[in-house]
Amino acid sequence: MSAVEAAAGADRATAAAAEAAGDGSARVPGEQFVQSLARGLEVIKAFTAELPVQTLSDVARGTGLTRATARRFLLTLVELGYVRTDGKQFSLTPRVLELGFGYLSALTLPEVAQPHLEQLAHELGESTSASVLDGGDIVYVARVPVRRIMAVAITVGTRFPAYATSMGRVLLASLPEPELDRLLDAVQPVGLTPRTLTDREVLRTEIAVVRERGWAAVDQELEVGLRSIAAPVRRNGRVVAAINVSTTVGAATIERIEADFAPALVAAADAIGADLELTRLGRRR
Repeated sequence: MSAVEAAAGADRATAAAAEAAGDGSARVPGEQFVQSLARGLEVIKAFTAELPVQTLSDVARGTGLTRATARRFLLTLVELGYVRTDGKQFSLTPRVLELGFGYLSALTLPEVAQPHLEQLAHELGESTSASVLDGGDIVYVARVPVRRIMAVAITVGTRFPAYATSMGRVLLASLPEPELDRLLDAVQPVGLTPRTLTDREVLRTEIAVVRERGWAAVDQELEVGLRSIAAPVRRNGRVVAAINVSTTVGAATIERIEADFAPALVAAADAIGADLELTRLGRRR
């Protein structure tokens, strides 16, 4: 298991524990909270690109549920068509895509960003992505992989902690100071690599630099050997997403990334923002 996978698992476990304990770092469920629905969603989320096929024991262990409870949820999902099984192992079916289709179809970002990401990837010869902020994580909504550069396979829906990523730093820099403070106070930064910034004050200082500079570069903080640079996508003056270019230590120095990648990246981000604004105006008509 890589450092990224371990940290992601730790983040999920911490969030779940915080929610259950109501310690203030996660929203305390109200009286209308449906625990069974929340548990069912956790079962679906247990299946990842790294663990697409799992046994009952795997799912129970990954969600913290008992085997009996996990079995009931899995069999219910099988009946609904979201999960398939051969009697021993379970995996998601394509029907789970319906759960996110409404959001993605309403959010024009993926379809608008994709051609720009493809052009940028072709121009620079490196992988490009777009993401949005969800709590303390970034969530990938579009991607053009040129080659695999991480131990973890990245797909639409992949999540990483915002504090350790270039796109996350850009998105955090767009937040009002009170909201940023609340978010940084709620997360518990983990040293994913020896280079990961985990001190909150150091992170705040770095985020302030990103806000002033207009883009963020991260050198091997998410995974050893990985470098990336990100810029904000604005619609009507408001940051709605971030795009990045990612590469490896052997392919580009941080100096080259900042000097050569940054101008093309910022131009692509501005072009996506302009297209998003046109799309919005077109819908008004």
